[in-house]
Amino acid sequence: MGLPARRTSVWLGIARLARFRADGFEQFGHTPQAFLNSLAPLLAFPLVSGLIRMFGGAGHDALVNVLVSIIALVAPAVISYYFALAWGRDALWLRYAVAFNWCEAAMFLVAVFLLLLPGTAVATDAAVWAFVLMAIALLLAYWLILNGFLARQGLRISVLRAAVLVIVVNLGTGSLVKGPWLLEALIGYVRGG
Repeated sequence: MGLPARRTSVWLGIARLARFRADGFEQFGHTPQAFLNSLAPLLAFPLVSGLIRMFGGAGHDALVNVLVSIIALVAPAVISYYFALAWGRDALWLRYAVAFNWCEAAMFLVAVFLLLLPGTAVATDAAVWAFVLMAIALLLAYWLILNGFLARQGLRISVLRAAVLVIVVNLGTGSLVKGPWLLEALIGYVRGG
């Protein structure tokens, strides 16, 4: 008779990590299947949105937005993997990446909720908009700190390395997502000017 399987809870893991409790990592698997499972909710949002837009007649734009979203979702994993490999932390990378993806999905839901708040009030109410903008700024700051915590604890790296990873992952992802449009605008400006 073997040992009973360890019970895990993604929601408990997210809640523990959201409070900066490193034991939250124990609630996630660290297998390729666990990684794919952690990508599923992140991919669901752009895929459903893209399908809705395609059926609404925006086929090309919808497809581009879906592909850009996939790049934005996969880029942090790819970039962080190469840093983990360079730092000799590749054995810990899957546990970090799985937790990162689940926390990203939770942060996305919180951000969507914050953006829906003005819809419950009069859209011209300046106080509601000021509150929402302040909440989004605080959420962004919290998200960056959480990313640093996940990197530091998940990969067991120094604060400096965690900060470098957060900066490079975000700048690298931003460059991959917005870079082609910026390059196209620059080329158009040069040709027109």
